[in-house]
Amino acid sequence: MSTALTEPWTLQGVLDDTFAGIRQRLQSFQPQLRPREVGVVASVSTGIARVHGLPHVGFEELLTFAGGLSGIAFNLDEDGVDVVLLGDHTHLHAGQEVQRTGRVMDVAVGDALLGRVIDPLGRALDGLGSVATSQRLPIERPAAAIMDRAPVTEPLQTGLKVIDALIPIGRGQRELILGDRQTGKTAIAIDTIFNQRGKDVLCVYCAIGQRASAVAKAVANLREKGALEYTVVVVAEGNDAPGLAYIAPYAATSIAEHFMASGRDVLIVYDDLTHHARAYRELSLLLRRPPGREAFPGDIFYIHSRMLERATHLNEAHGGGSMTALPIIETEAQNISAYIPTNLISITDGQIVLSPSLFALGVLPAVDVGQSVSRVGGKAQRAAYRTVAGDLKLAYAQFEEFETFARFGARLDEDTQRFITYGQRVRACLSQSELSPVSVPAQVAILLALNAALFDAVPLEGMAAAQQAVEGAADALPDDLRLRLADADRLSDTDRERITEAARQALERFQGQAESSPVLSGAEPGTHVREVR
Repeated sequence: MSTALTEPWTLQGVLDDTFAGIRQRLQSFQPQLRPREVGVVASVSTGIARVHGLPHVGFEELLTFAGGLSGIAFNLDEDGVDVVLLGDHTHLHAGQEVQRTGRVMDVAVGDALLGRVIDPLGRALDGLGSVATSQRLPIERPAAAIMDRAPVTEPLQTGLKVIDALIPIGRGQRELILGDRQTGKTAIAIDTIFNQRGKDVLCVYCAIGQRASAVAKAVANLREKGALEYTVVVVAEGNDAPGLAYIAPYAATSIAEHFMASGRDVLIVYDDLTHHARAYRELSLLLRRPPGREAFPGDIFYIHSRMLERATHLNEAHGGGSMTALPIIETEAQNISAYIPTNLISITDGQIVLSPSLFALGVLPAVDVGQSVSRVGGKAQRAAYRTVAGDLKLAYAQFEEFETFARFGARLDEDTQRFITYGQRVRACLSQSELSPVSVPAQVAILLALNAALFDAVPLEGMAAAQQAVEGAADALPDDLRLRLADADRLSDTDRERITEAARQALERFQGQAESSPVLSGAEPGTHVREVR
């Protein structure tokens, strides 16, 4: 206050001074008009609202309704705007005000999200209070330019023998997981997240349209195994508004992109994009957009491509971070040529196909090796795998064909029967239970033992115990040897012999139980046929 007290230490003096200051502020106040564009709700339907009175609203601009409800402007017509609602619309009715925000939909990002379960709007679902972060990014962002990208050169270990050995995944790759309902698609994704513990890889798990019980089970598994501390879980449940299911993968991608931009490696799982495509189809039909094949709108390919193209490996000039995407698709009756699966197969860098018949036989993970492929990850696969895997994928695919003939009662010669026996042991070696990832040295040791015919003396029912023995021997290998398996350009003959000898000693107690040898007649012991016609 500029005026001094006329009568200090008296009530009258204090009051006079206070009112003098108020008069001074009132005289200097200049009122300003702040124009605000306000619309009115014309009609409300499931997940959609028709709004009038917003002539300057932009496409995909965020709007706010009464009660804190948000929406995204989708259709811009001359006489109104169609808005996709992001929440419960039961309290919304015609005549209520709608306000513009002047910004597009964004989401909170940052390290504070690690270990949290949130919805696509960034609201906490885990009961641990609000997320304390000040950084936000738009959910829709352009993908990195071609010149800002680097080749995929580093492997992303899943801990699953059948994938790491035969269908390798690299950091920055987009590998599709597809299969029928209840064939273990989510289990593969959760196992991969769990295997990133201690490998400096952050994870984002995006559940789209999943049952609340299934999401709770996945979160409980991650928390129990200590994987939730480096994972962000974004959830849009099956009973949520279709608008939330639509924006969920984009919000999760922006969260992962923030980590990638800071030079870190990120794994993002979309579980699954079938529900995402159906949510977008529902919204498009409600918005009266022209339907196409299977009633999907014409831009269904674009909504997935613009999202998955954001997964990449950045060059060193842009931090060197990477984002590896594992989108999941549910097929019907193993029809991988359906509309959405074919779209995503063409967008991604390979696919892991799960077989319901293998799942019914108890072969887990139920990966159909013959139909699965990785178009990038082989270049990033560790040298030890390339040495020991060899033509294993071809031999395994041939075994599955022979096994099919054998089920029809076809007469098989002795060599074919021996090859089938070998294939059964290969299948047993590649099988593993859920939430039990296998380290790189253990995987290499098992494959070396397989190539050296060390499992020939083990009956099929004892293969699980034999593999555990080999894994224990691999864990006891010297640290320098274990490091070379991960970093060396090639597997030396000396290291190969040391690992094979360790596996042989671990399997000594299984000797004397020999069944028919998988080695074809005329071949030397310890060798396997590369091609069978």
